[in-house]
Amino acid sequence: MSEQEQLSFEEALSELEEAIARLEAGDLTLEETLALYERGQELAALCEQALNEAELRLEKLRPAAGGGYETVPFDEAEEG
Repeated sequence: MSEQEQLSFEEALSELEEAIARLEAGDLTLEETLALYERGQELAALCEQALNEAELRLEKLRPAAGGGYETVPFDEAEEG
């Protein structure tokens, strides 16, 4: 997975979209289909990880009512 770790979100998403289009076309052998499906799963996981990391960067901590802290979306952090 070292090659995929170097892909940007946009590159991984583009490759995933191409893989989906090829799979939907249905003109692949069984082995090609399986290999492309597995690659698609890896790319989807990479995209999901990138999105999760981006979401975490957009959260802030603020004091919670009962003590301690809570996470809130970045745009709500300014309201409270």
